[in-house]
Amino acid sequence: MEHNINLNIHYTAPKEIWDKIGEVYQSMPYWSGYDDKVNWQGTDIDLWYSVEPGGIQIVGTMPEDMWNDGTAALKADYQKRLDMRLGSQRKDLISNIGNEDIK
Repeated sequence: MEHNINLNIHYTAPKEIWDKIGEVYQSMPYWSGYDDKVNWQGTDIDLWYSVEPGGIQIVGTMPEDMWNDGTAALKADYQKRLDMRLGSQRKDLISNIGNEDIK
């Protein structure tokens, strides 16, 4: 099944944040490394990620039950390592462009 998720971690996040994100990626099941992009591959699994203006986007195919379990684990690991709740607005991880009210 085709899936798509966007996580609100902005491309302007500092290097130490991106290092932690890399640790999360590599700890995920089916990690297959960097081949012009971050990849996870296996039987019925072909996922990749990109960094978009709205945040990290993970796209690809994976069985529904694995996707649901995997995205829950991914979000929990991000939240733990980055000390933030995904969906929140921690100003060192997101852009203030269009969000001038963030202090």
